[in-house]
Amino acid sequence: MQSIPSPAQSDASAADLHSVDMETLGGFPNLPAMVRAERSSAASHANVGIPSLDQDLSLLHADVRESAQTAASGTEHMLAALRNIERPLYAVAEGRSTILTDRAPLTLDGLAGVIPAVRIESFGSSTFRKDHNLRCAYVVGAMAGGIASVDLVVDMAQAGFLAFFGAGALPLPAIEQAIRQIQARLSGGESFGVNLLHNYYDEKLEWATVELFLSLGVTRVEAAAFVSISAPLVHYRVKGIHRAVDGHIVVPNHVFAKVSRPEVATQFLAPPPEQLLAELVASGKITADEAALAAHIPMANEMTCEADSGGHTDRRPLSVLLPMMLHEREQAAVLHGYDQRGIEIRLGAAGGIGEPLSVHAAFAMGADYIVTGSINQACRQSGTAAGVRQMLAEACMADVAMCPASDMFEMGGRVQVLKRGTMYPQRAQRLYDLYKTYPSFDAIPAPERKKVETQILKRPFAEVWQETERYWMSRQPDEAERARSDEKHKMALCFRWYLGMSSRWARLGEAARQADYQIWCGPAIGGLNRWTQGTSLAKSENRDAPSLARALLTGAAVLQRRELAARARVRHLPSVVAVMSLSDAWLAAG
Repeated sequence: MQSIPSPAQSDASAADLHSVDMETLGGFPNLPAMVRAERSSAASHANVGIPSLDQDLSLLHADVRESAQTAASGTEHMLAALRNIERPLYAVAEGRSTILTDRAPLTLDGLAGVIPAVRIESFGSSTFRKDHNLRCAYVVGAMAGGIASVDLVVDMAQAGFLAFFGAGALPLPAIEQAIRQIQARLSGGESFGVNLLHNYYDEKLEWATVELFLSLGVTRVEAAAFVSISAPLVHYRVKGIHRAVDGHIVVPNHVFAKVSRPEVATQFLAPPPEQLLAELVASGKITADEAALAAHIPMANEMTCEADSGGHTDRRPLSVLLPMMLHEREQAAVLHGYDQRGIEIRLGAAGGIGEPLSVHAAFAMGADYIVTGSINQACRQSGTAAGVRQMLAEACMADVAMCPASDMFEMGGRVQVLKRGTMYPQRAQRLYDLYKTYPSFDAIPAPERKKVETQILKRPFAEVWQETERYWMSRQPDEAERARSDEKHKMALCFRWYLGMSSRWARLGEAARQADYQIWCGPAIGGLNRWTQGTSLAKSENRDAPSLARALLTGAAVLQRRELAARARVRHLPSVVAVMSLSDAWLAAG
């Protein structure tokens, strides 16, 4: 038997040779049929990527006397074979070793496993890809303020991925303009979504956003920052629900719920709250028939398990969060009878995904799709400044920090941001500490007030209040009225002015305020930067979001093949780091 060469011959004893039955052949119960099929099609692969036996380029499995040059050559051949994901490999026992070969064996004797061809389209849930008209189960999560931009959404959609436009913190006219631009550029039926960021202070704005989505025919939203189900979200989910001719329930609007806690997950896994449905019927927002049908569906068919991510995050480890949510989904399916009605809920993995090993791990743990966020902000399509993209491209895993959130300031909400190259985390925390300590801005000791005005706000407090007052008078006059009589609330609104403007300064690239840039970012950026080191993607201007997505999935496919080879006891495999090293060919794959 000839093989793809290995660097050294195994010194395993005869006891290492193991019998192989149909349950241990690489996890393929229909292996004989597979072998016959691959044998019959072997000729079609003869010139793809790695040497075939017909080309006489495969070498015998090396022994311990091989030279260093031959060993290196063997490693390179095995690495090339594993990385050629379109071609199956076979693990065959030969003597005291298990070798890899690219030709299907004539018999099952000695066959230890099959390393199948892997398509990046095969990862995740097939029904998820079908329901959303996608090539791959890969989602780009929304980044507020248009950082997940029109260009990012369109380019990802045209490549067969799903992306959500970052509508959070944008005025309604800007959101409408962006949606219309996306729809105009996606004329081939490609899928896209828009994020719906829960507004703790302005339910009217949340209602107006939902009404805009419905009027423009937006059928996918990413529901973020929800700790409970709101009436506007239920209205979006339920509007237009009906029975098809065959009797099954058709739900036109899809909710992708971002969750990190079981108590929130159970709400999205359950049908819409009866009380909210009744209120919507009474107000004429939905019909009685729509409310009745809504009792049979979950609030969300897609639930993204958000681990240690940028922006709002509980920093949960994905290895704990995803299994917990799998259990929650199982219990909900039984409790609400979803299985009997053919209702499927898909779980996504998000947070910390920035290189192939994390992609491979997420799918291996049972994710139906994956969601990336921070790494896309560093791509050329993102709606942030070029200088910010470069700052992100230079960041390490530990260059992130938690600090106060502008939209949940008084409640102590926190977001994860980049700390390298900016002083925003320290300054935002200082403002929050002062807010918690003093009843008003004037109560802060004079030296500290001066530091706030000159070093952080860089404007007199009174001037900041004038601008803040005008803003709230145009949006929520009651907030401005309350601040006039409540000095602590006035202080909170003015400090929130700084927190809100800091993200705008970053998006616009205002160099004079770089020390105040608020850049939402998670540790995944460090993984991406380490993986791309020394390649064309090390520079932010070369980072293309669709190409990056394909490369991540291709790397995960190679890792999957290496894992199967290891399970078949193939010795002297290239390391995990070696097989997932970024290849320019992965970026060029269409």
